[in-house]
Amino acid sequence: RDQSRALSVPRAPHPAAQSGSRPGLVHAMERDELAVADWAPLHLEEVREVLQRLDPRSTVTGLSDLEMRWWSPRPMSAAALVRRGDRELFVKRHHVAVRGPDRLRVEHRFADHLRRRGQRVPRVLRDVEGDTVQRRGDFVYEVHEKVPGLDLYRETPSWYPYLSRSHARSAGRVLARLHGAALDFAEPASAPGVLSDSSEILRAPDPVRALDQLVASRPALARSLAPRDLHGDVATHLARPLARAAASLRRVDAQWGHGDWHPSNLSWTSAGARAQVAGVFDLALANRTSAVHDLAVALERSVVDWLDLEHDGVRRADLSMLDALLDGYESVRALSQVERSALADALPVIHVAFALSEVEYFCEVVRSPGNTDLAYDGYLIGHVRWFSEGPGEELLAHLRRRW
Repeated sequence: RDQSRALSVPRAPHPAAQSGSRPGLVHAMERDELAVADWAPLHLEEVREVLQRLDPRSTVTGLSDLEMRWWSPRPMSAAALVRRGDRELFVKRHHVAVRGPDRLRVEHRFADHLRRRGQRVPRVLRDVEGDTVQRRGDFVYEVHEKVPGLDLYRETPSWYPYLSRSHARSAGRVLARLHGAALDFAEPASAPGVLSDSSEILRAPDPVRALDQLVASRPALARSLAPRDLHGDVATHLARPLARAAASLRRVDAQWGHGDWHPSNLSWTSAGARAQVAGVFDLALANRTSAVHDLAVALERSVVDWLDLEHDGVRRADLSMLDALLDGYESVRALSQVERSALADALPVIHVAFALSEVEYFCEVVRSPGNTDLAYDGYLIGHVRWFSEGPGEELLAHLRRRW
Protein backbone atom coordinates (compact mmCIF):
# COMPACT_ATOMS: atom_id res chain seq x y z
CA ARG A 1 0.00 0.00 0.00
CA ASP A 2 1.16 3.53 -0.79
CA GLN A 3 1.94 5.07 2.59
CA SER A 4 2.69 8.57 1.33
CA ARG A 5 -0.56 10.11 2.59
CA ALA A 6 0.22 9.06 6.14
CA LEU A 7 3.66 10.65 5.78
CA SER A 8 2.17 13.91 4.45
CA VAL A 9 4.25 13.71 1.28
CA PRO A 10 2.61 14.24 -2.13
CA ARG A 11 2.33 11.14 -4.26
CA ALA A 12 3.47 10.79 -7.82
CA PRO A 13 1.13 12.33 -10.41
CA HIS A 14 -1.90 10.33 -11.38
CA PRO A 15 -1.34 8.25 -14.56
CA ALA A 16 -3.90 10.42 -16.33
CA ALA A 17 -1.76 13.51 -15.73
CA GLN A 18 -1.77 15.97 -18.62
CA SER A 19 -5.08 14.67 -19.93
CA GLY A 20 -6.24 18.28 -19.82
CA SER A 21 -3.78 19.13 -22.59
CA ARG A 22 -5.53 16.59 -24.84
CA PRO A 23 -8.99 17.92 -25.74
CA GLY A 24 -11.64 15.26 -26.15
CA LEU A 25 -10.21 12.92 -23.49
CA VAL A 26 -11.63 12.84 -19.98
CA HIS A 27 -11.30 10.82 -16.81
CA ALA A 28 -13.13 7.54 -17.08
CA MET A 29 -15.18 6.14 -14.22
CA GLU A 30 -12.34 3.69 -13.56
CA ARG A 31 -8.89 4.71 -12.31
CA ASP A 32 -5.88 4.91 -14.64
CA GLU A 33 -8.05 5.25 -17.70
CA LEU A 34 -8.99 8.02 -20.07
CA ALA A 35 -12.16 7.95 -22.13
CA VAL A 36 -13.51 9.76 -25.15
CA ALA A 37 -15.62 12.65 -23.88
CA ASP A 38 -19.40 12.52 -24.14
CA TRP A 39 -19.37 16.27 -24.75
CA ALA A 40 -17.31 17.83 -27.53
CA PRO A 41 -14.43 19.95 -26.22
CA LEU A 42 -14.76 23.71 -26.34
CA HIS A 43 -13.08 25.26 -29.37
CA LEU A 44 -11.56 28.67 -29.94
CA GLU A 45 -14.29 30.29 -32.06
CA GLU A 46 -17.01 29.02 -29.74
CA VAL A 47 -15.26 30.56 -26.75
CA ARG A 48 -14.61 33.78 -28.65
CA GLU A 49 -18.35 34.15 -29.36
CA VAL A 50 -19.19 33.62 -25.69
CA LEU A 51 -16.62 36.16 -24.50
CA GLN A 52 -17.74 38.72 -27.08
CA ARG A 53 -21.12 38.87 -25.33
CA LEU A 54 -19.63 39.74 -21.96
CA ASP A 55 -20.26 43.14 -20.42
CA PRO A 56 -17.44 45.48 -21.55
CA ARG A 57 -16.91 46.35 -17.88
CA SER A 58 -15.57 42.81 -17.43
CA THR A 59 -12.46 44.12 -19.27
CA VAL A 60 -12.45 41.11 -21.60
CA THR A 61 -11.70 43.07 -24.76
CA GLY A 62 -9.43 42.62 -27.74
CA LEU A 63 -10.07 38.93 -28.31
CA SER A 64 -7.73 38.57 -31.29
CA ASP A 65 -5.01 37.10 -29.07
CA LEU A 66 -7.30 34.61 -27.32
CA GLU A 67 -5.56 31.32 -26.51
CA MET A 68 -6.93 27.95 -25.35
CA ARG A 69 -4.70 26.96 -22.42
CA TRP A 70 -6.19 23.79 -20.94
CA TRP A 71 -9.24 21.55 -21.31
CA SER A 72 -10.80 20.11 -18.18
CA PRO A 73 -10.73 16.29 -18.06
CA ARG A 74 -13.90 16.13 -15.96
CA PRO A 75 -16.43 14.12 -17.94
CA MET A 76 -19.88 15.60 -17.27
CA SER A 77 -19.52 18.96 -19.03
CA ALA A 78 -17.08 20.72 -21.33
CA ALA A 79 -14.78 23.32 -19.80
CA ALA A 80 -11.52 25.05 -20.61
CA LEU A 81 -9.09 27.61 -19.28
CA VAL A 82 -8.44 30.38 -21.80
CA ARG A 83 -6.00 33.26 -21.82
CA ARG A 84 -6.35 36.70 -23.27
CA GLY A 85 -3.20 38.73 -22.72
CA ASP A 86 -2.26 38.32 -19.07
CA ARG A 87 -5.77 37.34 -17.96
CA GLU A 88 -7.11 33.79 -17.63
CA LEU A 89 -10.78 32.82 -17.62
CA PHE A 90 -12.62 29.55 -17.09
CA VAL A 91 -15.39 28.83 -19.60
CA LYS A 92 -17.85 26.00 -19.08
CA ARG A 93 -20.58 24.53 -21.29
CA HIS A 94 -23.48 22.37 -20.05
CA HIS A 95 -26.30 20.63 -21.84
CA VAL A 96 -29.64 21.96 -20.60
CA ALA A 97 -30.69 18.39 -19.74
CA VAL A 98 -27.95 18.46 -17.12
CA ARG A 99 -27.86 22.06 -15.94
CA GLY A 100 -30.60 24.49 -16.91
CA PRO A 101 -30.27 28.29 -16.85
CA ASP A 102 -32.36 28.81 -13.71
CA ARG A 103 -30.41 26.28 -11.68
CA LEU A 104 -27.12 27.75 -12.91
CA ARG A 105 -28.18 31.25 -11.86
CA VAL A 106 -28.85 29.98 -8.32
CA GLU A 107 -25.28 28.64 -8.20
CA HIS A 108 -24.00 32.01 -9.34
CA ARG A 109 -26.02 33.90 -6.73
CA PHE A 110 -24.60 31.60 -4.07
CA ALA A 111 -21.08 32.25 -5.37
CA ASP A 112 -21.70 36.01 -5.25
CA HIS A 113 -23.02 35.69 -1.70
CA LEU A 114 -19.94 33.78 -0.59
CA ARG A 115 -17.64 36.34 -2.21
CA ARG A 116 -19.41 39.15 -0.38
CA ARG A 117 -18.79 37.24 2.84
CA GLY A 118 -15.07 37.08 2.16
CA GLN A 119 -14.79 33.60 0.65
CA ARG A 120 -12.27 33.10 -2.14
CA VAL A 121 -14.71 31.98 -4.80
CA PRO A 122 -14.06 33.08 -8.41
CA ARG A 123 -16.27 35.83 -9.77
CA VAL A 124 -18.83 34.90 -12.42
CA LEU A 125 -18.82 37.34 -15.34
CA ARG A 126 -22.00 38.88 -16.76
CA ASP A 127 -23.02 39.42 -20.35
CA VAL A 128 -24.22 42.68 -21.89
CA GLU A 129 -27.73 42.02 -20.53
CA GLY A 130 -26.46 41.50 -17.00
CA ASP A 131 -26.97 37.74 -17.03
CA THR A 132 -24.37 35.25 -15.82
CA VAL A 133 -25.73 32.53 -18.13
CA GLN A 134 -25.62 32.47 -21.92
CA ARG A 135 -27.90 30.03 -23.71
CA ARG A 136 -27.21 28.82 -27.24
CA GLY A 137 -29.65 26.18 -28.42
CA ASP A 138 -29.47 23.16 -26.13
CA PHE A 139 -26.41 24.43 -24.26
CA VAL A 140 -25.69 27.00 -21.58
CA TYR A 141 -22.37 28.72 -20.90
CA GLU A 142 -20.81 30.33 -17.85
CA VAL A 143 -17.57 32.31 -17.56
CA HIS A 144 -15.58 32.60 -14.34
CA GLU A 145 -12.44 34.41 -13.40
CA LYS A 146 -9.60 31.99 -12.76
CA VAL A 147 -9.60 30.79 -9.18
CA PRO A 148 -6.67 32.19 -7.15
CA GLY A 149 -3.83 29.81 -6.36
CA LEU A 150 -2.58 26.59 -7.93
CA ASP A 151 -5.07 24.04 -9.30
CA LEU A 152 -2.92 21.27 -7.87
CA TYR A 153 -5.36 18.39 -8.27
CA ARG A 154 -6.75 19.31 -11.67
CA GLU A 155 -5.37 16.24 -13.46
CA THR A 156 -6.52 13.81 -10.78
CA PRO A 157 -9.95 12.18 -10.88
CA SER A 158 -12.59 13.74 -8.67
CA TRP A 159 -12.80 12.19 -5.21
CA TYR A 160 -9.12 11.30 -5.22
CA PRO A 161 -7.87 11.58 -1.60
CA TYR A 162 -5.86 14.48 -0.23
CA LEU A 163 -2.13 14.24 -0.79
CA SER A 164 -1.30 15.13 2.81
CA ARG A 165 -2.84 15.61 6.22
CA SER A 166 -1.93 19.28 6.00
CA HIS A 167 -4.08 19.61 2.87
CA ALA A 168 -6.99 17.86 4.60
CA ARG A 169 -6.68 20.04 7.70
CA SER A 170 -6.66 23.23 5.65
CA ALA A 171 -9.66 22.01 3.65
CA GLY A 172 -11.57 21.41 6.88
CA ARG A 173 -10.87 24.92 8.11
CA VAL A 174 -12.00 26.51 4.87
CA LEU A 175 -15.17 24.39 4.73
CA ALA A 176 -16.11 25.58 8.22
CA ARG A 177 -15.60 29.20 7.13
CA LEU A 178 -17.73 28.61 4.05
CA HIS A 179 -20.52 27.23 6.24
CA GLY A 180 -20.38 30.34 8.37
CA ALA A 181 -20.54 32.55 5.29
CA ALA A 182 -23.48 30.57 3.88
CA LEU A 183 -25.68 30.79 6.97
CA ASP A 184 -27.72 33.76 5.74
CA PHE A 185 -28.07 32.69 2.10
CA ALA A 186 -31.86 32.61 1.94
CA GLU A 187 -32.61 30.87 -1.37
CA PRO A 188 -34.94 27.87 -1.05
CA ALA A 189 -33.57 24.44 -1.84
CA SER A 190 -33.18 23.58 -5.51
CA ALA A 191 -35.36 20.72 -6.71
CA PRO A 192 -33.71 17.36 -7.40
CA GLY A 193 -32.51 16.89 -10.97
CA VAL A 194 -29.85 15.27 -13.10
CA LEU A 195 -26.43 15.41 -11.42
CA SER A 196 -27.72 17.10 -8.29
CA ASP A 197 -27.69 16.59 -4.56
CA SER A 198 -30.48 17.34 -2.11
CA SER A 199 -31.61 16.46 1.39
CA GLU A 200 -35.25 15.63 0.62
CA ILE A 201 -34.74 11.92 1.26
CA LEU A 202 -32.31 12.33 4.14
CA ARG A 203 -34.53 14.70 6.15
CA ALA A 204 -37.86 13.02 5.43
CA PRO A 205 -40.01 11.47 8.19
CA ASP A 206 -40.19 8.36 5.99
CA PRO A 207 -37.07 8.35 3.78
CA VAL A 208 -38.00 5.19 1.87
CA ARG A 209 -41.34 6.72 0.91
CA ALA A 210 -39.52 9.94 -0.03
CA LEU A 211 -37.19 7.94 -2.27
CA ASP A 212 -40.17 6.27 -3.95
CA GLN A 213 -41.83 9.65 -4.46
CA LEU A 214 -38.64 11.08 -5.96
CA VAL A 215 -38.43 8.25 -8.47
CA ALA A 216 -42.13 8.55 -9.33
CA SER A 217 -41.77 12.31 -9.91
CA ARG A 218 -38.93 11.84 -12.41
CA PRO A 219 -40.00 9.66 -15.34
CA ALA A 220 -36.48 9.48 -16.77
CA LEU A 221 -35.14 8.26 -13.44
CA ALA A 222 -37.94 5.71 -13.21
CA ARG A 223 -37.04 4.42 -16.67
CA SER A 224 -33.39 4.22 -15.66
CA LEU A 225 -34.25 2.13 -12.62
CA ALA A 226 -36.86 -0.09 -14.28
CA PRO A 227 -34.45 -2.99 -14.99
CA ARG A 228 -33.28 -2.96 -11.36
CA ASP A 229 -34.76 -4.46 -8.24
CA LEU A 230 -34.77 -1.09 -6.52
CA HIS A 231 -37.36 -2.04 -3.91
CA GLY A 232 -35.45 -5.19 -3.02
CA ASP A 233 -32.15 -3.33 -2.80
CA VAL A 234 -33.70 -0.59 -0.69
CA ALA A 235 -35.15 -3.14 1.71
CA THR A 236 -31.88 -5.07 1.93
CA HIS A 237 -29.29 -2.30 1.95
CA LEU A 238 -30.79 1.18 2.32
CA ALA A 239 -33.91 1.22 4.48
CA ARG A 240 -32.28 0.89 7.89
CA PRO A 241 -29.35 3.32 7.38
CA LEU A 242 -31.68 5.81 5.67
CA ALA A 243 -34.05 5.76 8.63
CA ARG A 244 -31.19 6.26 11.06
CA ALA A 245 -29.67 9.10 9.05
CA ALA A 246 -32.98 10.89 8.56
CA ALA A 247 -33.85 10.72 12.27
CA SER A 248 -30.53 12.42 13.05
CA LEU A 249 -30.44 14.95 10.21
CA ARG A 250 -33.93 16.24 11.01
CA ARG A 251 -32.45 17.48 14.29
CA VAL A 252 -29.85 19.75 12.67
CA ASP A 253 -30.43 23.15 11.09
CA ALA A 254 -30.80 23.43 7.34
CA GLN A 255 -28.46 25.70 5.41
CA TRP A 256 -26.67 25.91 2.09
CA GLY A 257 -23.44 24.04 1.52
CA HIS A 258 -20.89 23.44 -1.22
CA GLY A 259 -22.19 19.97 -2.06
CA ASP A 260 -19.03 18.48 -3.59
CA TRP A 261 -16.12 19.25 -1.27
CA HIS A 262 -13.03 17.38 -2.40
CA PRO A 263 -9.43 18.42 -3.14
CA SER A 264 -9.87 18.90 -6.88
CA ASN A 265 -12.54 21.56 -6.20
CA LEU A 266 -9.99 23.58 -4.24
CA SER A 267 -6.96 25.59 -5.29
CA TRP A 268 -3.75 25.67 -3.28
CA THR A 269 -1.00 28.04 -2.25
CA SER A 270 1.77 25.76 -3.57
CA ALA A 271 2.50 22.22 -4.75
CA GLY A 272 4.01 21.20 -1.42
CA ALA A 273 2.64 18.89 1.25
CA ARG A 274 2.08 21.87 3.57
CA ALA A 275 0.13 23.92 1.03
CA GLN A 276 -3.02 25.67 2.22
CA VAL A 277 -6.32 26.16 0.43
CA ALA A 278 -6.20 29.32 -1.68
CA GLY A 279 -9.64 29.21 -3.30
CA VAL A 280 -12.88 27.29 -3.71
CA PHE A 281 -14.76 26.54 -6.92
CA ASP A 282 -17.36 24.34 -8.63
CA LEU A 283 -20.64 24.93 -6.81
CA ALA A 284 -22.58 22.71 -9.22
CA LEU A 285 -23.90 20.49 -6.40
CA ALA A 286 -24.51 23.30 -3.92
CA ASN A 287 -27.92 23.17 -2.28
CA ARG A 288 -29.80 23.86 0.91
CA THR A 289 -28.95 20.78 2.98
CA SER A 290 -27.06 21.27 6.27
CA ALA A 291 -23.53 21.78 7.51
CA VAL A 292 -23.50 18.16 8.70
CA HIS A 293 -24.67 16.93 5.29
CA ASP A 294 -21.94 18.94 3.59
CA LEU A 295 -19.29 17.73 6.01
CA ALA A 296 -20.37 14.11 5.50
CA VAL A 297 -20.02 14.61 1.75
CA ALA A 298 -16.53 16.01 2.31
CA LEU A 299 -15.53 12.90 4.26
CA GLU A 300 -17.18 10.44 1.89
CA ARG A 301 -15.50 12.05 -1.11
CA SER A 302 -11.95 12.06 0.24
CA VAL A 303 -11.09 9.67 3.07
CA VAL A 304 -12.00 6.47 1.22
CA ASP A 305 -10.05 5.79 -1.97
CA TRP A 306 -13.08 4.51 -3.88
CA LEU A 307 -11.15 4.07 -7.11
CA ASP A 308 -8.45 1.91 -5.55
CA LEU A 309 -8.33 -1.61 -4.14
CA GLU A 310 -5.86 -3.13 -1.73
CA HIS A 311 -3.98 -6.23 -2.83
CA ASP A 312 -6.66 -8.26 -1.05
CA GLY A 313 -9.46 -6.56 -2.97
CA VAL A 314 -10.61 -4.42 -0.04
CA ARG A 315 -11.04 -0.64 -0.10
CA ARG A 316 -9.72 1.01 3.03
CA ALA A 317 -10.15 4.42 4.59
CA ASP A 318 -7.35 6.71 5.69
CA LEU A 319 -8.44 7.56 9.22
CA SER A 320 -5.59 10.05 9.65
CA MET A 321 -7.12 12.08 6.81
CA LEU A 322 -10.54 11.91 8.46
CA ASP A 323 -9.08 13.21 11.71
CA ALA A 324 -7.11 15.95 9.96
CA LEU A 325 -10.14 17.25 8.07
CA LEU A 326 -12.32 17.23 11.19
CA ASP A 327 -9.56 18.80 13.30
CA GLY A 328 -9.34 21.62 10.80
CA TYR A 329 -13.11 22.04 10.66
CA GLU A 330 -13.59 22.11 14.42
CA SER A 331 -10.73 24.56 14.90
CA VAL A 332 -13.10 27.07 13.27
CA ARG A 333 -16.58 25.71 14.00
CA ALA A 334 -17.07 23.18 16.78
CA LEU A 335 -19.77 20.60 16.11
CA SER A 336 -22.51 20.11 18.68
CA GLN A 337 -23.05 16.65 20.11
CA VAL A 338 -26.20 16.34 17.99
CA GLU A 339 -24.19 17.20 14.87
CA ARG A 340 -21.43 14.76 15.77
CA SER A 341 -23.89 11.92 16.14
CA ALA A 342 -25.68 12.90 12.93
CA LEU A 343 -22.41 12.94 11.01
CA ALA A 344 -21.72 9.28 11.73
CA ASP A 345 -25.34 8.33 11.05
CA ALA A 346 -25.46 10.19 7.74
CA LEU A 347 -22.14 9.09 6.28
CA PRO A 348 -23.19 5.64 4.91
CA VAL A 349 -26.07 7.09 2.86
CA ILE A 350 -24.98 10.68 2.22
CA HIS A 351 -24.43 9.78 -1.45
CA VAL A 352 -27.91 8.41 -2.18
CA ALA A 353 -29.54 11.43 -3.85
CA PHE A 354 -26.54 12.17 -6.04
CA ALA A 355 -26.08 8.50 -6.92
CA LEU A 356 -29.68 8.31 -8.15
CA SER A 357 -29.11 11.43 -10.24
CA GLU A 358 -25.98 9.82 -11.74
CA VAL A 359 -27.96 6.72 -12.70
CA GLU A 360 -30.39 8.96 -14.59
CA TYR A 361 -27.56 10.91 -16.23
CA PHE A 362 -25.71 7.86 -17.52
CA CYS A 363 -28.83 5.99 -18.60
CA GLU A 364 -30.97 8.76 -20.09
CA VAL A 365 -28.63 11.61 -21.03
CA VAL A 366 -25.41 10.05 -22.33
CA ARG A 367 -26.74 6.49 -22.84
CA SER A 368 -23.84 4.65 -21.22
CA PRO A 369 -24.98 1.22 -19.97
CA GLY A 370 -21.61 0.43 -18.41
CA ASN A 371 -21.48 3.64 -16.40
CA THR A 372 -25.14 3.22 -15.46
CA ASP A 373 -24.21 -0.13 -13.93
CA LEU A 374 -21.31 1.48 -12.06
CA ALA A 375 -23.52 4.29 -10.76
CA TYR A 376 -26.14 1.86 -9.46
CA ASP A 377 -24.20 -1.21 -8.39
CA GLY A 378 -20.87 0.33 -7.49
CA TYR A 379 -22.01 3.69 -6.15
CA LEU A 380 -25.62 3.71 -4.92
CA ILE A 381 -25.54 0.20 -3.47
CA GLY A 382 -21.80 -0.44 -3.29
CA HIS A 383 -20.99 2.52 -1.06
CA VAL A 384 -23.65 1.77 1.53
CA ARG A 385 -22.60 -1.89 1.56
CA TRP A 386 -18.99 -0.84 2.17
CA PHE A 387 -20.02 1.00 5.32
CA SER A 388 -21.70 -2.17 6.61
CA GLU A 389 -18.54 -4.26 6.23
CA GLY A 390 -15.13 -4.38 7.96
CA PRO A 391 -13.28 -1.22 6.81
CA GLY A 392 -16.47 0.84 6.68
CA GLU A 393 -17.53 -0.31 10.12
CA GLU A 394 -14.04 0.57 11.38
CA LEU A 395 -14.38 4.08 9.96
CA LEU A 396 -17.76 4.65 11.62
CA ALA A 397 -16.51 3.24 14.94
CA HIS A 398 -13.46 5.51 14.76
CA LEU A 399 -15.70 8.49 14.06
CA ARG A 400 -17.96 7.73 17.03
CA ARG A 401 -14.98 7.16 19.35
CA ARG A 402 -13.48 10.48 18.31
CA TRP A 403 -15.79 12.45 20.59
